[in-house]
Amino acid sequence: MIDIRKKIGIIGYGTMGSAIARTLAALKDEFIIFVFDKEKEKLSGQAGVNIAKDIQDLITKSEVVILAVKPQDFDHLLKEIKKSIQDKLVISIAAGISTKHIEKMLGEIKVIRAMPNIGAKIGESVTCLCKGAFATDEDLELAQELFYSLGAARSIDESMMNAATAISGSGPAYIFYFVENSSLDPQNLAEHARHDMMKRLEKAAQELGFSEEDAAFLSANTTNSSISLLHQTKLPPQELRKQVTSKGGTTEAALEVLFKGGSWEEAARAAQKRASDLERRN
Repeated sequence: MIDIRKKIGIIGYGTMGSAIARTLAALKDEFIIFVFDKEKEKLSGQAGVNIAKDIQDLITKSEVVILAVKPQDFDHLLKEIKKSIQDKLVISIAAGISTKHIEKMLGEIKVIRAMPNIGAKIGESVTCLCKGAFATDEDLELAQELFYSLGAARSIDESMMNAATAISGSGPAYIFYFVENSSLDPQNLAEHARHDMMKRLEKAAQELGFSEEDAAFLSANTTNSSISLLHQTKLPPQELRKQVTSKGGTTEAALEVLFKGGSWEEAARAAQKRASDLERRN
């Protein structure tokens, strides 16, 4: 019998890489998951995933390779995989790294750039996607199917990816901070509070240039998945906020604005600017 499950390799087992791996691994009839991280202790005792002995082993066994390492480790990884990755579909979830930069490093490779968010932990990610110069519409459809398995997904122009990072990527932190600093019960949020946060995020998205339709999609799904995370994990909002925040990253830049009493629009602009500052375009 032919195994029609998609073989997905994930390099990097941090917050996002592990969330994607665990959620996809639970869909045993659809995916076979291979993972690798240079910090071996992250992989100990992980059920449902196959641990590759090294990066080359993972690439050989995978049809799609998701690059989930930190941006500062990214170029080193690209150099390491250049000779062996040529016939695979590459999906990068690194913030601020353009498809053009990846193609410059790897050659005429099929690249999809994706920006999922922390909702992937519970199968409610909000993911924005765009394709590189050499990826086909079929490649994009495959990536969309994969991220639909993790939650909601939407294709956008790559010029809007930094804005997406600021809204759906960093947006959960705005919600967690709002709940943290209000008198709201995280486990029993009133509908008017949900609506208020959704509208704040939608306004911020429109400020960054998203159409009304895209802004409504991103804000609604990001708000709902963030509230679901609060409910399902039972973690304090400040703990989830910390999980979204990387040192020197886009979310940290946005939160600095919120800490000073700034608006969500100002926070989103700060996150977008930080993404742009970090970006490697070519």
